[in-house]
Amino acid sequence: MKEQNSIPSSKVARSAKFVGTGIKIGGNYIKHYSKKLFNPDLSRDELNEDNASDIYNSLSQLKGSALKVAQMLSMDKNILPKAYVDKFSLSQYNAPPLSGPLIVQSFKKHFGKSPEKIYDTFNLKSTNAASIGQVHQATLNGKKLAVKIQYPGVGSSISSDLKLVKPFAFRLLGMSEKELDIYMKEVEERLIEETDYELEVKRSLEFSKVCANIPNLVFPAYYPELSGPRIITMDWIEGQHLKEFLQTNPSQELRNQIGQALWDFYNFQQHELRAVHADPHPGNFLITPEGKLGIIDFGCIKEIPDDFYYPFFSTTSTELLNNKEETIKAFRLLEMILPKDNAQQIEFYYQTYKEMITLFAEPYMTGEFDFGQTHFFDDLYTFGEKIAKMPEFKQARGVKHFIYVNRTNFGLYNILHELKANIRTDTYKPHVQLAY
Repeated sequence: MKEQNSIPSSKVARSAKFVGTGIKIGGNYIKHYSKKLFNPDLSRDELNEDNASDIYNSLSQLKGSALKVAQMLSMDKNILPKAYVDKFSLSQYNAPPLSGPLIVQSFKKHFGKSPEKIYDTFNLKSTNAASIGQVHQATLNGKKLAVKIQYPGVGSSISSDLKLVKPFAFRLLGMSEKELDIYMKEVEERLIEETDYELEVKRSLEFSKVCANIPNLVFPAYYPELSGPRIITMDWIEGQHLKEFLQTNPSQELRNQIGQALWDFYNFQQHELRAVHADPHPGNFLITPEGKLGIIDFGCIKEIPDDFYYPFFSTTSTELLNNKEETIKAFRLLEMILPKDNAQQIEFYYQTYKEMITLFAEPYMTGEFDFGQTHFFDDLYTFGEKIAKMPEFKQARGVKHFIYVNRTNFGLYNILHELKANIRTDTYKPHVQLAY
């Protein structure tokens, strides 16, 4: 992949890039509607592909928050047309890398010296480039290391980038202004944390320690003395990303083993720690030659407060869901049912959300679940599409914590589906409260 020799880091330069992309998209629409004059049955597929390509190319050069939003959207498979999902998912671990001179410049800025003066060897060619940083291989005292370097300007451009990406998100997501503002605010808070590499090292050390007893998980050792606000040094973990792993045609037993480790990792955090690794995209995991799951990124952590945790996860219990009065109370606490709703609206939202949660909670309801089955995911996506078209859901519903908790759980479900894993789902159960 072609390396990038510069990155627009000032607000003006980044804004100009967005304006240029907007003009290209306008051109794509003109081209589409001109063709439609001669062919009224023309589908939007080509338009979607052109737009997805132009938006992704622009965001991948800007890096940072804008590209991160694309990455998040690629995981919400029932929100976007397929062309966008396919293109945006490249940002999970395949964005264009920065060139060697820019990397040396970053080291000189943060450590006052070039990487070859810090490590015994340092490969200037990156092995992996994502939305916020890229990874290089290094060695020191006979140890193989992974060095993650944040792109210049990413941390300081979060707020302005999100303002610029808002019109694209508005058009793609079809959310109301208020809903989009809640979404962007929560994304901004998480991204500010995610660009603080000192915080990431601290969290990585804490989480790898408390999750150490979960079977078949591997965590790298971290080196705070070789890390800083924009650079992290950790052990190199040998392994394959999910896509490469699946191409080796692994046995069902191995798929189940990896899937179980993933399920236990997430549900232990959600139900026992009440804080969760909220970035379950395939680029954050490696499958080792020994068949273990390597966790290589703790940048995005979502803390789950009790006033969200109990009313939400208690609805995964049929005992609560079968009690209409208590379920409605839980939905009110979660702002899924609002104080201004009349009796008819209360009934409508109660029935719709109950159906949605019953679907979502299916894996929790049985002791074992086969994520390889397609009907469960077909039902989820069909329901998601139905909701997206309902005028009743054009206005914001639900507290802000849904954004990352939903993203975490649906991201987890999607990876388990790709693995076609059949796993035990009763290893870490939600703590439920049956009255509100």
